[in-house]
Amino acid sequence: MGMSVTISAAKDSDAEQILKLQYLCYQSEAALYGDYGIEPLTQTLDDLRAELAHGCVLVARLGEEVVGSVRGGVDDDGTATLDKLIVHPRMQRHGLGRRLLSAIEERLAEERSVKRYRLFTGHRSAGNLRLYSRLGYTPVGTERVSARLTRITLEKTLGETLEEEAVSQDYAASA
Repeated sequence: MGMSVTISAAKDSDAEQILKLQYLCYQSEAALYGDYGIEPLTQTLDDLRAELAHGCVLVARLGEEVVGSVRGGVDDDGTATLDKLIVHPRMQRHGLGRRLLSAIEERLAEERSVKRYRLFTGHRSAGNLRLYSRLGYTPVGTERVSARLTRITLEKTLGETLEEEAVSQDYAASA
């Protein structure tokens, strides 16, 4: 049996591995949009260390190796913004992105009261859009960033729908 992937809070000592993985994972995005000046590829180690110190950053580990990561934070109106979901190319298509997103949604909801989750992706990033829609995110807006890139904002709002699901699951459990 192979090693299993664990998800936990990132440590300062993970910064270099996260940044290397980020550079690797965003090459395909940069190529898709013909723009290698995107922020994930220009972010410095110091910038990332500051994010680790202040924000919520999770990593997925396979043994000692960081094979995935995601970041997020909650603002004062209860909007949790999720950012930089990355999974090592050789680990993709195994549900790890879904696990990371679910884990950070839970972590942020434990820390603060969350009304909605928000994330962004480019209009050509079909894999991302599929994943997010499967996880309950719907597009709420678009913004033309450049001639080549339109940024799509997706949100998942918390409220009655989740409570209704919980109630129906309780019935199913007690039936």
